Amino acid sequence: QVPLVDTGGGLVQPGGSLRLSCSTSGRIYSSAVMAWFRQAPGKEREFVAAIRWGVGRTLYADSVKGRFTISKASADTVNLHMNMLKPEDTAVYYCARGVDLASTPSHYRSWGQGTQVTVSS
Repeated sequence: QVPLVDTGGGLVQPGGSLRLSCSTSGRIYSSAVMAWFRQAPGKEREFVAAIRWGVGRTLYADSVKGRFTISKASADTVNLHMNMLKPEDTAVYYCARGVDLASTPSHYRSWGQGTQVTVSS
């Protein structure tokens, strides 16, 4: 499996924005689904957003709809644009790759190492 590399996390104030990126060492095939999950301390890994690469169909968790956008940045990179961030968005964010446009972690076979996002004043 080609590794995924997550970048872009950091500390941001409530209401601020961040952009996360996930890159692979090879192109992402049209049949692939790229997704973002997050995990806060003491909580289970939670679905955030996903995109089917070829057609661009997206899926979002209700908690981030209207605030986060998943997009194709290049042939080998997927971004997560996060706006109007809230303290409850604080978590380690993980990029993942699978073949089903799904919201459960078990559908995804490859994972990035994670990047910390902290929303605090």
